[in-house]
Amino acid sequence: MALTTAPGPTRRDTGSVRPPAKRGAGRNRHGEGLAGYLFLSPWLLGLMAVTAIPMLLSLYLSFTNYDILTPLSEVEWVGLANYERMFTSDPSYWHAVQVTLKFALIAVPLKLAAALGVALLLNRAWRGVGLFRSLFYLPSLLGGSVALAIVWVSMFNRDGAFNSLLSLFGIEGKPWVNDPDWALQTLMVLAIWQFGAPMVIFLAGLKQVPTELYEAASVDGASKVSQFWNVTLPMLSPVIFFNLVLETINGFQGFTAAFVLSNGTGGPVDSTLMYTLNLYISGFTNLEMGYASAMAWVFLLAIAVITAIFFSTGRFWVHYSDGEDR
Repeated sequence: MALTTAPGPTRRDTGSVRPPAKRGAGRNRHGEGLAGYLFLSPWLLGLMAVTAIPMLLSLYLSFTNYDILTPLSEVEWVGLANYERMFTSDPSYWHAVQVTLKFALIAVPLKLAAALGVALLLNRAWRGVGLFRSLFYLPSLLGGSVALAIVWVSMFNRDGAFNSLLSLFGIEGKPWVNDPDWALQTLMVLAIWQFGAPMVIFLAGLKQVPTELYEAASVDGASKVSQFWNVTLPMLSPVIFFNLVLETINGFQGFTAAFVLSNGTGGPVDSTLMYTLNLYISGFTNLEMGYASAMAWVFLLAIAVITAIFFSTGRFWVHYSDGEDR
């Protein structure tokens, strides 16, 4: 007679059973989140008060004839009249667009070329190279200051330092900043001279290029020029892309030097009438803040479109270290 045993209790699968949460864990997470928002509150308040709310108010004003002196509660709604005027009946607007495009298309590539060239020279273990890096970066620390613009204008006056230098070589100078054919070029030279910030970024990128690539290229018999085009530039393309986007945006936003050179008029003969300066004149000189707000929103959309074009075309020429285009 076979003995049978009653089946015992089966062990339940506890692999998916989570241990009970400790009391107070949810409360601690809630407290951490509250503390995080508390620390972020100064930034959030600044974002709302300085950026978000003024932008929304500017969007509203772009559809009105607001003149600064009229209370906001009494402004007249004009719909798309400001935008229609901008595109159809304001020749100064399109002139400012042309001046800004000319400035950006010439100054930005030359500035990046100067920054890359100096970065290549300073990417060597020379004695005192750190001092030279600091000296080349120094102009960028001054940024778009009024003092620098005043000094620059005085240098390119008829009796300025630049004409004094030309006289040493028997070359007769001219009032560069008062000549409509050369006033904008002096602003371009100022912008190009301040290549320190992209130079530092290029230096950081050059430090990341593996030396093994140059050694392999040398073994294959590649010249220095060939190494630059086939090794340095492809490996540096993400940094070039980054600098290109930032400097293009900065180029379109040029204001201080043009304002100082022309005393806020865009002269001589509107040769330095940059877009932002024209916007300033419309809003604060002519007291057409509604029209200036419309100009500001078109400017914002234009920069957004240009940036989007850069990002959409970057995948064809920007190469990352993993060998994949992004």
